[in-house]
Amino acid sequence: MSADPHSIAVRLDRMLLERRMTLTDLAESVGVTYANLSILKNNHARAIRFSTLTRLCEVLGCQPGDLLEFTGAPPTSESAGDGGRGGPGRS
Repeated sequence: MSADPHSIAVRLDRMLLERRMTLTDLAESVGVTYANLSILKNNHARAIRFSTLTRLCEVLGCQPGDLLEFTGAPPTSESAGDGGRGGPGRS
């Protein structure tokens, strides 16, 4: 597995700048720890709960697409699902 297992970037820093809000203020408003928001902001998160995404969008007045950006190509069908082993009927 590569060091970057996904191709999604979180643009939380830009949203905070545009709204002149600190990460501490956002954490308190959303109900998430500063540490967890920092992990998300620095693109080290592996997942995000829809409830957290919902609260972020409510507090920041934005859409999920304003926070998340697809930055790379989707995985190929060979590497997705079967671990790149080919699967039945494939040589």
